[in-house]
This record gives sequence, structure tokens and C-alpha cells, in this order.
Amino acid sequence: MSSIVPPDLKFTRSHEWVRVQGDSVTVGITDHAQHELTDVVFVELPAVGRRVQAGEACAIVESVKTASDIYSPVSGEVLEVNRALVGNPALVNLEPYAGGWFYKVRLNQPSELGGLLSAADYAAQIQG
Repeated sequence: MSSIVPPDLKFTRSHEWVRVQGDSVTVGITDHAQHELTDVVFVELPAVGRRVQAGEACAIVESVKTASDIYSPVSGEVLEVNRALVGNPALVNLEPYAGGWFYKVRLNQPSELGGLLSAADYAAQIQG
């Protein structure tokens, strides 16, 4: 099955996606990642106000198969979390790029975005 890779997002090698919106970003896991995890049954989100560093584990997603850390693609302050995932973690499977987002971060080092993968680079990674 071919995974969806939206062209307007940036990606990490560890399968997180980033949607840039001004000085903040929304973070979630990719369609490929949710397929690999299978049925998501629990999500632990970072606290609003927490300061995260790029590459730091800051959330957890659990599926019927495994538990996985979610790594922050960028450094900054957590502005908002997707509370809908607490009651309905299956949104990660159903809408990985829409209703299944995890949290939003105010960027404190916008240059970190340059180290993320383009959609084409990420697509090549998961196909290869």
C-alpha cells in the first residue's frame, strides 16, 4: 500500500510531519508511521507550555503492536495539544494529516526547518 506524502509538509527521518504556520508549527506522525503502528489505542501528549528541543522525545503513541516515542522536529514552546486524541486516539489512523495532529510549537529556532526532509525526500526514504 502506498503511503500519502503531502507536498506542503516537512518531515523527519523518524516519521513526524511538520506544517509551518507563521512562527509556529503543527506536529503529527505520518501516514506511513500510522500504517506501521496499526491501531492506535493511546496517545500521551506534552504539556502546554513545555519547552522542547529538536530531537527530544516529547510524546508517546501506543498501538496494539507497540509503544513509540514521538520526537519534536523543532525547538520551541508547546502552544497547544490535540485533546481530541485523548478520547479518540484512532484519529491518528483515520486522519494522520488533519484531525490526528499531536501538538503545536512556537518556533524559537526557525533555521531548524531547513534540516527537515521535503515531501520528495521523505517519499524516497519510505520507498527505499
